[in-house]
Amino acid sequence: MARIAGVDLPRDKRVEIGITYIFGIGLTTAKKVLETTGISPDIRVKDLTDAEITKLRQTLENDYRTEGSLRSEITFNIRRLMDIGCYRGLRHRRGLPVRGQRTRTNARMRKGPRRAIGGKRK
Repeated sequence: MARIAGVDLPRDKRVEIGITYIFGIGLTTAKKVLETTGISPDIRVKDLTDAEITKLRQTLENDYRTEGSLRSEITFNIRRLMDIGCYRGLRHRRGLPVRGQRTRTNARMRKGPRRAIGGKRK
């Protein structure tokens, strides 16, 4: 089983898709990594040799920020925005959409479930 950056890659998927299970590696980055290491994107993860796994691991560790370090950088950036009190930081702090989406009707993921309004009597 291939374990890279603390993630067990799925055995039956192609390498190109398998390394996208690592946080911070998308399909475009996966293609670039495989091109630089010289590994064919068509082989399955279970068919990788130990040398190829080592080559992949070294390339990802040296050239790309993934998993824990990337997550901590993202949280640090959000915390910085909240500390300086900019508009984006205020939206993060209030749990509202950050990038200009409307909130009158949508934005249920950011705002949470609907709250019941007090019972109206006739």
